Amino acid sequence: MPKFIADLSQRLGMEWVADGTGDRVSTFGPEDVFHYMYAVFHSPLYRERYAEFLKIDFPRLPLTTDAELFRRLCASGEELTGLHLMEHHRPLITRFPVAGDNTVDKVRYTEPGQGGDEGRVWINPNQYFDGVPPDVWAFHIGGYQVAEKWLKDRKGRQLSFDDLLHYQRVLATLARTGELMAEVDEVIEEHGGWPLGEFRSSFTRDLKPGISLRHEVEHGLDSARDHTFRPPARVSSGHG
Repeated sequence: MPKFIADLSQRLGMEWVADGTGDRVSTFGPEDVFHYMYAVFHSPLYRERYAEFLKIDFPRLPLTTDAELFRRLCASGEELTGLHLMEHHRPLITRFPVAGDNTVDKVRYTEPGQGGDEGRVWINPNQYFDGVPPDVWAFHIGGYQVAEKWLKDRKGRQLSFDDLLHYQRVLATLARTGELMAEVDEVIEEHGGWPLGEFRSSFTRDLKPGISLRHEVEHGLDSARDHTFRPPARVSSGHG
């Protein structure tokens, strides 16, 4: 058993199962570890606390000895994963109320109170998505402002019904992501706050760009002794 898994197993008092998820009471599996990681790395306090370190090195994963905290972060990470893979659709929070040709022209955002009670994302002089909160419009992933970039990448294009629906689902996903990020911090604070554990190089994950985290965990890789990873052909973007 790799040192990383053995260490986490000892800390949690749970046995490792080689496939899927455990019951998170007496067992845990690779998908549980992935979801735990995904939640921790979406913690705003984690990013703030280790901001200087993250500027010069890859993120590292603190390991907790609190089984209940592990369970709750796994649950948050699992929901975040489903959201970001668009496997689960949240109820829409926006509307597209004005009929027209749906052509993306000049993309802009107007704050609540600037022509409407709620924020609006305009795709041309006449058509807009209504009900877009400022924090959803400003949400960044991987250095990109998601709600703006998605539309700008389609400038000059007529949006289909499916496009309009997908974009509104993206906005709903961003809204729920922000809520879950806040919930992750709340859960961590309820369980004693930071730090969750030691950043010991032998037992912490060094995450390299372009690496499939799920693949690494399932194959039991750990970062001891400067292990070198080869990125797979397909690179999936992460929240950052």
